[in-house]
Amino acid sequence: MAVDGLSTPLGRKKENAERPWHKRLPLGAIGFGIILALVVFVVLWTTVADDPEGGEPLVEMTLPKPVERVSSSEMQVVDIQPNRNGTGDDRARNMIESVDAPNIPAPPSDGPLSTQPIPKISEKTRVGILPRIAEDGSRPLDLYAAAAPGRSSNIPKVAVVVTGLGLSQTGTQRAIRQLPRGVTLAFSPYGNSLDRWTQKARETGHELLVQVPLEPFDYPQNDPGPHTLLTNLKTSENINRLHWLMTRLTNYVGVVSYMGARFTASGKALAPVLEEIANRGLLYLDDGGSTRSVASGIADASRTPFARADLVIDAIPTAEEIDLRLLQLESIARSKGIAVATASALPISIERITSWANALERRGLVLVPISVTVKASR
Repeated sequence: MAVDGLSTPLGRKKENAERPWHKRLPLGAIGFGIILALVVFVVLWTTVADDPEGGEPLVEMTLPKPVERVSSSEMQVVDIQPNRNGTGDDRARNMIESVDAPNIPAPPSDGPLSTQPIPKISEKTRVGILPRIAEDGSRPLDLYAAAAPGRSSNIPKVAVVVTGLGLSQTGTQRAIRQLPRGVTLAFSPYGNSLDRWTQKARETGHELLVQVPLEPFDYPQNDPGPHTLLTNLKTSENINRLHWLMTRLTNYVGVVSYMGARFTASGKALAPVLEEIANRGLLYLDDGGSTRSVASGIADASRTPFARADLVIDAIPTAEEIDLRLLQLESIARSKGIAVATASALPISIERITSWANALERRGLVLVPISVTVKASR
């Protein structure tokens, strides 16, 4: 009987021979071997290799240190254009308040200034003590000046003169107590207790000016007060009035005009007054209130130490407008190298000037007394 596959008894050998090759492999043993190999590889890699992530691409770079404070030489000018709808006002106020420093900048001088007249630059007259140039050439402008800040000469400089001191005891006390000593204080000759107030101002390091009332165009409807210098008076009479005004206080570096649009427009009336101021070793500050003033040209001709205010800070006495004018003053200083402004002793003016001045150096400018502007401009 022939033997074929149908009649052959089932057996292991025949079964294995007929199964596919991949089913005949020992899969369990192979899997166990693969897992064991992976475990050994990982153990060797983590214990022997220096860097477990050595195969990962790396990029090295140096990050700059955080900027904590920008020096004045690194600062840039930001031009702020006021927006009359209110956006510019808010922006200007925010810029000033955002950089308000908790500490007041270092003062221009190391201590109190002289509070009594220096004999060699003082002249006793029948109306009082007048400043004069000493025999050795010393001037009140030099000896009564506050020390300039110890800064580089190429830093933009700003001078602020607060006027009208002495008329209000509260306002005068507030100005002396709050304003940085770099601010120059101008006293009215009609004030009360001027000796006491000027001594306190000098003790806190402020330079002083005396205000001289000059004839405005609408005089006498608008009268600056007694002893106003007038264009229709003789030169000798105007000089006598000037002397009376100058004896109301001492230890000042110069005079500043008060009103005077008509008087400062008259070269004939103004020239002898500026010459007298120069002969007494003082500076003359034009308050900048009149575009017709011929003071600058006359000062050059008579070699009178001269400065002119670029703007009035509180012509509109609101916080927003004052802040805008202060930013404008900074812009002028950056453009010209030096800028001068005047302000009255209003509470809001003192508050905003103080806040602004406390952060001025952080914006790359320096506050200076008025005498520095005269020296720097010559």
